[in-house]
Amino acid sequence: MKKQNKKNFFVAVFMLLAFILWTSALRIVDVRPIGPDGSFVGFASLNQAVHKAIGVNMTLYNITDWLGLVPIAVCFGFALLGLIQWIRRKKLKNVDFSIFVLGGFYVAVIAVYIIFETVVINYRPVLIDGYLEASYPSSTTMLVMCVMPAAIMQLSERIKNKTVRTVINTAIVIFIAFMVIGRLVSGVHWLSDIMGGVLLSAGLVMMYYSIVNMKK
Repeated sequence: MKKQNKKNFFVAVFMLLAFILWTSALRIVDVRPIGPDGSFVGFASLNQAVHKAIGVNMTLYNITDWLGLVPIAVCFGFALLGLIQWIRRKKLKNVDFSIFVLGGFYVAVIAVYIIFETVVINYRPVLIDGYLEASYPSSTTMLVMCVMPAAIMQLSERIKNKTVRTVINTAIVIFIAFMVIGRLVSGVHWLSDIMGGVLLSAGLVMMYYSIVNMKK
């Protein structure tokens, strides 16, 4: 493993450990029943203050919810690319190594999502259609911040035209920022949900980046 790649790996481990510590702290620090139906929330003072300052914007919630289909479409796009390579190159082993790693990365993201739908850390600060829903970490934040940076890495390797590459990458970065900020401002997540999503995504993306660069 090259020196830079080792640094990337250690950054990934650090971010994942930070996520674990953050999640653990949520279970023990300033835990109070400030959520709907008396649901308990960690970092209650901070989360409550931010939520009261922001309020709730269901229109923005619906917009970011629908735009959550974009990273899903990106996943299918790269899956299709892998399938096309497999067909054209005759053998599965001839598919690009980075596509294999990307597939494993997507599986890891799905697995984490399932885990936190089962093991509930926090519920949303608002009821959705009259029901309490798990909100930690923000699944939309995690999906966008995992899939879209990985897409930038993939496209940067495949798009040769510098201008086109720059325009697409810039558009993706703007999309990521809009989605993460929009999710917070919509008021359907606690600040700690967004923070958890950012930390987890950063760790997973850096781990993906270090693995995909192993053969370079």
